[in-house]
Amino acid sequence: MRDYSEAVPKPMVRIGDRPILWNIMKYYAHFGHKDFILCLGFKGALIKEFFLNYEEWVSNDFILSNGRELRLFNKDIQDWKVTFVDTGLHASVGERLKAVKPFLDGEKMFLANYADGLTDLWLPDMIERFRESENIAAFLAVSSPQSFHVARIGEDDSVTDITPLSESDLWINGGFFVLRSEIFDYMRDGEELVSEPFQRLIRQKKLLAHRHMGFWRPMDTFKDKQALDEMYESGLPPWEVWKQGRHVSGSFEDDTTDPRGD
Repeated sequence: MRDYSEAVPKPMVRIGDRPILWNIMKYYAHFGHKDFILCLGFKGALIKEFFLNYEEWVSNDFILSNGRELRLFNKDIQDWKVTFVDTGLHASVGERLKAVKPFLDGEKMFLANYADGLTDLWLPDMIERFRESENIAAFLAVSSPQSFHVARIGEDDSVTDITPLSESDLWINGGFFVLRSEIFDYMRDGEELVSEPFQRLIRQKKLLAHRHMGFWRPMDTFKDKQALDEMYESGLPPWEVWKQGRHVSGSFEDDTTDPRGD
């Protein structure tokens, strides 16, 4: 991430006026999921400071009267509950999840996210499909936006097919998860979430992939950030579902129906 890698944690790299972390949390809040646990690591204090000194006016319209009185038309985080937990500088995703397990007490299902990618996924569809299944975990499966080509090679090293990665039948983990509390039964100390626990789930056929053909983009490199910045500057970035006139009452207890009628 060039200039950003040593200065701020990746979730605090800005897309437009707000960090990518805020965009992801705003996405979840749009679907009614407003109780957040942030698993902090590298420069976690910067994330705490962002929310402690949060400025609503940056992303909302307002009226300024008498040069001092500020009246906002909308607010972003007034109904969010955010729990900040230091989970270690070098902890894996699995270790971070285990560290916040006490804060998930009583939750039969919960959402998790890598906090470095954006999507226009209609989240209630993924949650409802998972809820109706007997799976322990589900992840968002997407096609890679990278421009590589995938080659199929025969035993004599002759190429039998070459296809753009984005058009191949390969799917990658998009970093959006729905998990049941039983996931912790499949996790051991020091393990990564995907490398070992997911392998155990695969053997028991308890892992669901939710394929999404719409927009998804990671922010792994400076080039990725530039692409997201360009989308933001276009005026209607695809991940800003909260600006697209589609609403849902989204909690695990509510009926999450898609008003599009799809």
